[in-house]
Amino acid sequence: MRVLKRSAASPPEGPAGPDQAGTDREGRLERARSRVGSVKGRLARRRAAAVAWRARLPDLTGPVARAWHRLPRWSQWLVRLGIIVLAVLAPADWVGQIMAPASDWKTLLFYPIGIFVLLAVGLNVVVGQAGILDLGYVAFFAIGGYTMALLGVNVGLDFWIILPTAVALCAVSGLVLGTPALRLRGDYLAIVTLGFGEIIRISATNASWTGGPRGIAGIPHPPDIGNLNAFTYGVLDPSPYYYLVLALIVVVIFVARRLERSRVGRAWAAIREDEDAAALMGVPTFRFKLWAFAIGGSIGGGAGVMFSAKNIAITPDNFPLLLSILVLSAVVLGGSGNLPGVILGAFLVAWLPERFRGLADYRVLIFGAALVIMMIFRPEGLLPSRRRRSSLRTGTGAGAAPTAVVEQEEKT
Repeated sequence: MRVLKRSAASPPEGPAGPDQAGTDREGRLERARSRVGSVKGRLARRRAAAVAWRARLPDLTGPVARAWHRLPRWSQWLVRLGIIVLAVLAPADWVGQIMAPASDWKTLLFYPIGIFVLLAVGLNVVVGQAGILDLGYVAFFAIGGYTMALLGVNVGLDFWIILPTAVALCAVSGLVLGTPALRLRGDYLAIVTLGFGEIIRISATNASWTGGPRGIAGIPHPPDIGNLNAFTYGVLDPSPYYYLVLALIVVVIFVARRLERSRVGRAWAAIREDEDAAALMGVPTFRFKLWAFAIGGSIGGGAGVMFSAKNIAITPDNFPLLLSILVLSAVVLGGSGNLPGVILGAFLVAWLPERFRGLADYRVLIFGAALVIMMIFRPEGLLPSRRRRSSLRTGTGAGAAPTAVVEQEEKT
């Protein structure tokens, strides 16, 4: 009888009314918001802990950078001159016995070290200064190489005529690629540049006028300069090619430094930090990004001309996607946006695998592990710029949560 009384007292079950359904929906939304907020709070606390952990690490490059900026201008130029003198003396035999005992040191100085440094400086204009992620930079390297091969073999032009021609052609190629691609951002732009690099390589493989998979052979050397052995370009001695690429690196570094300190460099820095804010402040972002693409592409084309003139023959396999990834790794490893760091990163990426060539296949494993450890302990790079180093150490850069934001999320 009690059970029957309770059933009679309870209201009949039926479909929920609109008020009750709305209340249930709001409850579910509130619980979902709570879960999302808790996840965001945990991620913010982890980012803040990572920033605090990195801030406790000893700053090895900060004191050196501060001491460098306290030096007078003439002392800085003396240091730069001393570095150039050391670079000129680098092909000595005793240096090779220390740096690469299992390889031909003079050949390594030209490729991969010299070419990697030149490519990294050019890619730094695009990635480090303008903040544009380019995964197909090897395309400009290939365009410069095939320009040297086609004009040198089929037309018979001189090296000193082909070099500016290839530089101009790669600048135009950067404009052609950048005009539609730079309207995209982030991952979409990276995919487009990646596709451009693969299109150039596959086109060179399938086209008959580029020699197909066999490539082009018989590429002429640069003409000799006087009777000096250091400027006699042949097959056996790679030192003259190293001095040639060293001279081009010095010129490119000078131009890149002047651009960085000009109105163009300041516009690139504004675009890199916040493109929308730069556009609101009146910076023509699209035009300056096109300039970055053209200038970076022209430097890559010059490196391709040097590479082809030294190797006599080229094939599409000389321009793989891995080369773009290695050059990008060099820029990030050394310190994106900082020319001395980029040069150091390119040197290490090119030299370390050859230094440990005696370890056979394990050298690639060791090299990859070193890159991973480096990105964990110094994500800003070996020699980062002052702005990037301070932003990552204080948590105000991209990917880091400021302390105020963390405290606000913890309160809510």
